[in-house]
Amino acid sequence: MPPGAGPIEEAEAQRENYEEALVARALQQLGRVVEPAPEGKVLEEVLVTTEDVVAESDPYPNLLNIFHIRTREEVVRREVLLQPGEPYSDALAQETARNLRALPLFSVVRLIPVKGRAPGTVALLVVTKDLWSLRLNSSFSAVGSLLQYLQLQGTEQNFLGRGKKLAVDFTLRLDTLSFGQSYTDPRVLGSRWSLSESAAIIIGRESGKPEGSRGSVAVSRPLYSLSTPWSTSASVAWNVETNRVYRGADIWQLPFPGGSPVPYVYRTEEVAGGVSYTRSFGYRYKWNLGGTLGAYHYAYDPPSSSMLSEEQQAWFRREYLPRAEDAGYASLSLRAFEARYEVLRDVDSYALSEDFQMGHSVSVTLRYAPPVFDSTSHFAEAGVAGRYRLRLGEALTTMSAATAIRRQLGEGAGWTNRRWATELVQVSPKVLGGRFVARGVLDVNIDDLFDRVTLLGGGNGLRGAAADAYSGKRLLLVNVEYRSKPLVVRTVHVGGVLFFDSGSAFDDQPDMVHSVGVGLRVLFPQFNVVPFRFDFGYVLNDTRPPVGSRFSLAGGQITDLRPGFLDSPL
Repeated sequence: MPPGAGPIEEAEAQRENYEEALVARALQQLGRVVEPAPEGKVLEEVLVTTEDVVAESDPYPNLLNIFHIRTREEVVRREVLLQPGEPYSDALAQETARNLRALPLFSVVRLIPVKGRAPGTVALLVVTKDLWSLRLNSSFSAVGSLLQYLQLQGTEQNFLGRGKKLAVDFTLRLDTLSFGQSYTDPRVLGSRWSLSESAAIIIGRESGKPEGSRGSVAVSRPLYSLSTPWSTSASVAWNVETNRVYRGADIWQLPFPGGSPVPYVYRTEEVAGGVSYTRSFGYRYKWNLGGTLGAYHYAYDPPSSSMLSEEQQAWFRREYLPRAEDAGYASLSLRAFEARYEVLRDVDSYALSEDFQMGHSVSVTLRYAPPVFDSTSHFAEAGVAGRYRLRLGEALTTMSAATAIRRQLGEGAGWTNRRWATELVQVSPKVLGGRFVARGVLDVNIDDLFDRVTLLGGGNGLRGAAADAYSGKRLLLVNVEYRSKPLVVRTVHVGGVLFFDSGSAFDDQPDMVHSVGVGLRVLFPQFNVVPFRFDFGYVLNDTRPPVGSRFSLAGGQITDLRPGFLDSPL
């Protein structure tokens, strides 16, 4: 939209493209015009404009702006990788935009080259719109009337407009409540160092007494740009709690052979820490070589109050409990990727820019744990993860795979922890203004020392089924959705979804369960960068739960739920 456009044209642009309307207003306010050929010209200055969280076009009272301190200009400027007096680089401008979008401060970030005041120069216009910072963040999962998980986080994620995050946390699970706090400073004293810490106390809902705690502390100097030569970090984390594994609303009763069922309840003690250093090479084709020294203590036992017999406890440990392990280790890692990025909209979020790394991304990790504690902690393991992403027009294809294996050394030598997983995600070009999105994932565990179990059903991938209705150590899941073009009502984006899910959590052979359904997606760009989803599913070929239990409500898209193993196999 050209400068000088009237309110009707501006409103139309707002409806058609949320970000372009913000850019047009910024150009008009500053009296600037876009520079069509900025590359290599001298950068005269950097201009920063920030839109109020609640603008005139937003369906909320402007009074809300009183309670939000906009991000200070120096917070934006310190992320800009271009300096006045140097030649303009579109690559550095786009990298700056990605870095700013990665901060949890902004709903919109756009960098526009504009004509400079002096002939032959260019200026860089940085357009941002803050996310509402004083907020009650939430993460939840509900199937019908069963609230499986709810996290509420009272947060000031942009304290005094300086980009620091202060938070108090409340987490509700079927069996516990937890209360905690956290602090994150991505730029300690304006430096490139970051600090984060968190701590929480866990209380049993039935007993009303403390059951444990969890927390972490981390200090790091990250790779903040593609040209940063090195990074380092140090961290420690702990988690002490009682775990109860549910099937729906009830604790899973494990079928002990020849006796009473065993409740799937166990005590967890986990402590881990490490230091790492990474050296980065290349620019277009990146090679990041790193090393880590670390140690951990993992212990899992039936609770002392379980009243299980010795035979039941031995069976429980052997068949279902994660493996107890103490180890110190050294690891080497290599990540290689192509630093090529594309910006798309209407993939996972409505209207807002989304960054996608294109081409290849491969990571390899080798780890050795000497028998520091005992012979069972003597092992070597390897993990490999790879991804390739291709864009053809408005279509986006992402292929991912990962594998890992461990070799126990010394006593009980042998191959264990064999696991592999693969995922294919296809995003179609625009069809009637919307997109088809299809995803297939296969996750296979073999000889898993940690006895990890996957639960499937409800809002975690097989919508319409009862919550956690299916279980197994392997997973096969297919999701196909048509996500409509959103209807924009005063910047609130509302869209519809038609979906087909097919999945199985299994040990030997998959037995696929199919469901179909409809859903809504709602995005409030002043408050979130991903939509809320509300789905209703209908199982086609298996037991159907009551109608009320076929609804699921959560944040983000269903394709956000994927095995973390695909990114970090070790």
